[in-house]
Amino acid sequence: MMRFSAEQDIHDGSAEADESFVRKEIERIRGFVGNLSMGDPRQGTWFVKLLAFSLDGYVQEVDAACFREKYPDLPADAVVDARVRMAANYAGIEGGLSAAAYNGAVAATIGSGGAASPLTLPTGGVGFVVDMSYTTYLQLRMAHDIAVLHGVPLDIEDPDDMWKPVRIAFAIRVGETGGNATLKFTPAVVRPVLKKMFSGQRLAMVKGLPIVGKHLLQRNIIKFGIPIVGVPTAVLVNRWTTRVVGDQAKEILRKEARIREAASRLVSSTDAREELVWVLWLVMRVDGCAKDDELLLLHHVTEAMKKAGCDESLLKELRELVELDESMVWRRIDSLEGAKKALHDAAVVAAAVDGRIVSSEISALKELAVRCGVEYDSGGIEDCENSWR
Repeated sequence: MMRFSAEQDIHDGSAEADESFVRKEIERIRGFVGNLSMGDPRQGTWFVKLLAFSLDGYVQEVDAACFREKYPDLPADAVVDARVRMAANYAGIEGGLSAAAYNGAVAATIGSGGAASPLTLPTGGVGFVVDMSYTTYLQLRMAHDIAVLHGVPLDIEDPDDMWKPVRIAFAIRVGETGGNATLKFTPAVVRPVLKKMFSGQRLAMVKGLPIVGKHLLQRNIIKFGIPIVGVPTAVLVNRWTTRVVGDQAKEILRKEARIREAASRLVSSTDAREELVWVLWLVMRVDGCAKDDELLLLHHVTEAMKKAGCDESLLKELRELVELDESMVWRRIDSLEGAKKALHDAAVVAAAVDGRIVSSEISALKELAVRCGVEYDSGGIEDCENSWR
């Protein structure tokens, strides 16, 4: 069984042990910062490099088995809360250690100028970049830990999975275009993945990574751009931002885990799986636009169907569909024999999973209740809606 190494483990310990651990991690970050140019923070390309530095190896070594070994008897939610608290504590310790090393004038200089020359900053400037890199590094790894604990897999070879902790941890709009991110200095294992990310349909997404870097730079400038900011404030701000990221990651990933469970449950609840897919898609499209959570539910339903040995031709038909024929769906349901309640229950979940059931979805659910021969239960539907908010 994989065990945490001293460098990987976020542990409960004495204040002295925690500070010693953080100091070692800061030295690792200093090595990373030493390979940056002055232009990297200003242009945001430092974040591309830090993404690989933070997750390369870590995602392969720290897995569900590690957490089961360290916390054998605790439920996932309890371990997640513990990891968030520990990460916030570490961020606070680092803030206290780093705050005295720089001031607002240096932070403003990094944010506003500097050519792409080697990073030859005074101690304050290096301290600023170390603080920004360490808290980001810590938050990325925390997002990964929460994903693992909630059973949401992250595949180092899948660019979408590499993007997931970024999207979850920082919740930044990244549709804008930025400067070209560089692969220089990225670990060899991750470099092919990043090259894959820098091509095809994902190019626009990847161009957003430097935008994330710029956003985090601005956040750090705000944090320490005021000369009177001192150690107590740095400690509090680092703890607060890390806890906010942790709580956000916990909420998003826990919901994805619930969606995965719900999808598996829906597939196992009925033998009418062809009709299940069409009913779900009808409800998701009835308001004109399928939401992200709805699409995630449908994705996991189709994955569960594959595992259950579903005929691939059905899924091929769904993939190639341009416009759904509602009358076809109703005919399929009408022709079914036996109990149809599971289809109606699945439709309720599809309507509620994004946390809000709109009038067009209610109309579809009422029609479906009639065709399935079940009572339309407005109270039960409202309870389901509330459970997904």
